[in-house]
Amino acid sequence: MAERPGAVTFQGNQLTLLGNEVKVGDKAPDFTAVKNDLSPAGLSSYRGKVVILSAVPSLDTPVCDLETKRFNTEASELGDRVAVLTVSMDLPFAQKRWCGAAGANHVTTLSDHREASFGEAYGVLIKELRLLSRAVFVVDREGIVRYADLVKEITNEPDYDAVLKSIRECL
Repeated sequence: MAERPGAVTFQGNQLTLLGNEVKVGDKAPDFTAVKNDLSPAGLSSYRGKVVILSAVPSLDTPVCDLETKRFNTEASELGDRVAVLTVSMDLPFAQKRWCGAAGANHVTTLSDHREASFGEAYGVLIKELRLLSRAVFVVDREGIVRYADLVKEITNEPDYDAVLKSIRECL
């Protein structure tokens, strides 16, 4: 598996990402993660929709909390042609608890804890922490990556306006 030393930082400290970098124009890799009800889900589960894949280290951290709440708000306005998936290494039970407490009912949280399938396929698995790095991908209805943002400093939020612009272009 490819290693990308220094690909991202956490509070200025360099970290290594595992997996190949996914770029705009690539066919989006499928993956297998776990939904809150413990059933499997992956990109193929959302075929025919524009998909936002928001990778976060943990929903129980301030920036991930803000980001997921923001995407939940945006998802409520995007309609059913768009699926917003937040993927983390959090256990499905913790994700379900977070969604309930946050009132997040327009995003789908997926846990990558079992196989790190998403993290490896999208090149966002942090070797040193076994967490996902902060990144956002927009995948069109045909399964092509139309936007990719690996947030260099994982304590920073992504560029929401750029993500939304990409989604509008896919609709």
